[in-house]
Amino acid sequence: MKNPRKSTIHEATAGYESRLGELLALVPEDLERKHEEMRRGVFPFLRATYYRWAQLWPQVCKDLRGTDVLAVGDLHVENFGTWRDAEGRLVWGINDFDEVSRLPYTNDLVRLATSAHLAITEGGMTLSADEADAALLKGYTEGLEADGRPFVLAEHWDALRRMATERLKNPEAFWEKLEAQQRVAEDQVPASALKALRGLLPTTGQAPVYVHRIAGLGSLGRQRFAALVDWSGGKIAREAKALAPPATAWTHRSEGEVRDVIRTAVSKAVRCQDPFFAVKRRWTVRRLAPDCSRIELSQLPKSKDSVRLLQAMGWETANIHLGSASPHALLLDLVSRPHGWLHSAAEAMSAVVQDDWNAWREAPVSSLPQVQDKEPATPQKKTRKKR
Repeated sequence: MKNPRKSTIHEATAGYESRLGELLALVPEDLERKHEEMRRGVFPFLRATYYRWAQLWPQVCKDLRGTDVLAVGDLHVENFGTWRDAEGRLVWGINDFDEVSRLPYTNDLVRLATSAHLAITEGGMTLSADEADAALLKGYTEGLEADGRPFVLAEHWDALRRMATERLKNPEAFWEKLEAQQRVAEDQVPASALKALRGLLPTTGQAPVYVHRIAGLGSLGRQRFAALVDWSGGKIAREAKALAPPATAWTHRSEGEVRDVIRTAVSKAVRCQDPFFAVKRRWTVRRLAPDCSRIELSQLPKSKDSVRLLQAMGWETANIHLGSASPHALLLDLVSRPHGWLHSAAEAMSAVVQDDWNAWREAPVSSLPQVQDKEPATPQKKTRKKR
């Protein structure tokens, strides 16, 4: 592989997607959509290109090695949402673990801070970059000192609860958007995805309707299916998203761990578990509902609540890291760092992301990576081959 600092964003994208296409079935139309979305703004570009971050972060921030944890990897300010725990309580926290791998804890903090800087640049958050960094570090430190605490919204965290409950005022829009997705016949859904989806659905009721779901940016291009059912007087939905090794496996030219690492990171973190989230063979499955989804940048508060929200994001990051490292080790590492380290690192990464985005959006469409519209190897054949 070419030196990451000397390769271009176009070469990195083509190389990563080529490798991804060897491992699982890709959807060419969705990848083309992703390439266009990457032009729309620097924040969407960051979300869509964790593979490039995995290349550049070790080079740009080589002095930030620290205590290793099971890190989220692709962490950013839109990687948070809500779900219901086994008691039916509304819970908030990190809700995407596709890129979990063992990394220095600083990776997650720098990426989260970088995303905040870029969101501020695009007007999605109204505070200064210094304030954002201070809020993230304050929340992360307090989370470690408290040995973590899940974010149950029934009694605390008013700002988070307002964001979550605001979406519940119009659940029709959620279902209309989901039902508008392209329908697919049952025999077009891979057998392993069908099995995973059926395992989360009631055994009685109408037969499911399956749709090809288009959502997210980092995983856009992978197969993603949702099953919708009218059940006991209302709609319910479940999603299956294709799973691949983390992008760090591509940068290190290894197969990379995936299923067990995600299960371990989620189960050992300080959190109220989502009883519907599971990793089934090569799919992650979960419940879809108006109260169980990602909070987008446009939904984030543009007031003094931004500081409290970023503190909560820092604390929740600590909740995840505490599943694989002791608070003592992380705090010792954290206090040893010079003042302003997070701001300097986030500014440096923001600059390289901005440079890559400028190169991407200025390039003609014809120069963007092209995906061959061909029938990929079936997942079942790949699985048997690896055995």
